[in-house]
Amino acid sequence: MQAASVQSERTTDIASTVVATMRQMGVVALPRNYEIFYEALTGANQQLALDLVSLSKRPTQSELDELGRKHFGQNHGHRIVEQAREIIAHELEDVARLLRTERTSLERYGEILNETSNGLADPRVVNKDILAKIASVMAVATETTIDHGRQLAATLGEKTVELENVKSKLEEYKKLADTDALTQVANRRAFDRQLAYVYSDPKVIMFSSLILVDIDRFKEINDRFGHPIGDKIIQAIANILQASIRGQTFIARTGGEEFALILDGVGEEGVMGISERLRNAIAQTPFSNPQTGAPLGSITVSVGICMASEADSAEDLYAKADRALYRSKVNGRNRITAYASLIETRPGKNWMLYRSE
Repeated sequence: MQAASVQSERTTDIASTVVATMRQMGVVALPRNYEIFYEALTGANQQLALDLVSLSKRPTQSELDELGRKHFGQNHGHRIVEQAREIIAHELEDVARLLRTERTSLERYGEILNETSNGLADPRVVNKDILAKIASVMAVATETTIDHGRQLAATLGEKTVELENVKSKLEEYKKLADTDALTQVANRRAFDRQLAYVYSDPKVIMFSSLILVDIDRFKEINDRFGHPIGDKIIQAIANILQASIRGQTFIARTGGEEFALILDGVGEEGVMGISERLRNAIAQTPFSNPQTGAPLGSITVSVGICMASEADSAEDLYAKADRALYRSKVNGRNRITAYASLIETRPGKNWMLYRSE
């Protein structure tokens, strides 16, 4: 028991070290990032540790993703999906085998019925003894066929449950892979995919927009109150964003203290109105220390927006919204800037030309 207790304490200490190190380096709390730091800090992968040390003190997510692909390319996600695919293929083959067996049984039963029908149609064959034998054969054949049907129904029911379980696990994995662990909103991976979708159809581009929301002076908040309080503030702001947005707006945490919202079906004036509502909701929320209850002071956000029709691609849209966000920071924070309002703005591609007739 003592050995188990010591091992548990060591595991807890390692986990705490991993979390603390990631926070200190500004690393987003993604499952793969935890794995990278755990393997490096425990010494389980010396090359990974050396590669991690060679990065800057605040590595980018793309750098960490590259490390993940290098050292864990065959792990987890790919393996889980492959295992699920194999299970599904096996179960489907079992179902196909059952159906083939049932088909053979039904075909044999049909042959018996056909032979019986032919025999009954021949007046030279039909007599009392023959009818008794036919009745006996038909009873056995019918009972066997019914039993086959019952067994098939029961087995198919079991296979259906097993396939549903596999499907549920795959859906859970997909959700985990696309969800930010701290805030439970979408993560950067899911955001990149959703933003790329915007430019898959000119009609979607015409009515889409991007809002970037960044917490003001967040480093000072972390330095003053500590990373656990910083995490609580990030979670609270994620909740405010979700509560303040109606409809199917896509919300993601794209960086340490940055959120992104992709809107559909809202014009520029409406996007400005939504952004202002979000900014006000956060600025008017009284944040306090969850442990002591002491007020933390005013927490504000800066916002940058860009309409999808003002950009040529997903990357261009993000870059322009980020420029607008930067202008909000430069101009004093706690404000909203639209890319269209910037002096250097040039007309974007006319997506109306790409609409189908």
